[in-house]
Amino acid sequence: MRAILVERRGGPEVLALHDLAEPSGPAHDDVLVCIHAIGVNPVEAYVREGWYPGATPTTYTPGSDGAGIVAAVGDAVAGVSAGDRVFTSGSLTGTYAETALCRADQVHPLPEHLSFAQGAALGVPYATAWRALFQRGGGGRGEAVLIRGASGGVGVAAVQLAVAAGLEVTATAGSPTGRRLVRSLGATKVLDHGREDCVARLLALDGGRGFDLIVEMLANVNLGDDLTLLAARGRVVVVGSRGTVRIDPRDLMGRDGDVRAMRLPNASSAELDEIWAAIGAGLADGSLRPVVARELPLHRAGEAQRLVIEGRHRGKIVLLP
Repeated sequence: MRAILVERRGGPEVLALHDLAEPSGPAHDDVLVCIHAIGVNPVEAYVREGWYPGATPTTYTPGSDGAGIVAAVGDAVAGVSAGDRVFTSGSLTGTYAETALCRADQVHPLPEHLSFAQGAALGVPYATAWRALFQRGGGGRGEAVLIRGASGGVGVAAVQLAVAAGLEVTATAGSPTGRRLVRSLGATKVLDHGREDCVARLLALDGGRGFDLIVEMLANVNLGDDLTLLAARGRVVVVGSRGTVRIDPRDLMGRDGDVRAMRLPNASSAELDEIWAAIGAGLADGSLRPVVARELPLHRAGEAQRLVIEGRHRGKIVLLP
């Protein structure tokens, strides 16, 4: 099979396409998936660069998100059969490949009305957004939520999930196309985070009441401003950060505010079960509809990761084996 193999830490150039043997198995509780589309996530670039030392072996195939057809299942697997359409939320062998071996709990039904590319856009972005909004953020119906950087993969998911849950959604995006997309997904107020007066405009919304919940994708740039945007007892959930930041704790003290953070791998098995049940329900009722920004062939994996880190796309970057 063709697969991307990383043999050293470094830039996008280390993502090399190889002909490799297919994964052995499946073992009794594993599922072998023929991959038709692959989701590209920022964390994969961070691991490649060595930002998470020890997180992966030196030589590996990247990727946790994908979608395709089940090729075979282990003898202890129930509820999944060869020929099923599925998307993945993890992999034992990596999804930047034509075939991937997964645990049974990493494989989920892909509804017929979604393409494989849309299925590949589900795993990390939708699980991250759900955990940020509800498990860490405690978001509830009628609350005002601000989603920063809402036109990327996690942002799109967060807008859809928040709208479906009855939150009042304000969002920011850096391009006219991104803002149109976010507005089409149900955000009621959409601002340009590239404008110098963006924070002042956010402060002026709804008479200056502030936001009950802020989902922050770039805390090293925005966290200090976020604290001034909170309503009383408001919460900021940090989803992403690329460096350090200085804040004034008095902005939290005056509001009884909270700063919370998350990484999806920290979720417990019970929390993951809750996440996938909720996402499955949203896929079934049509409230969740992944947006694919661009599809690239597998040999352009390095370019795909670069595009994800630059963050100028609207929706999800997907690779096709």
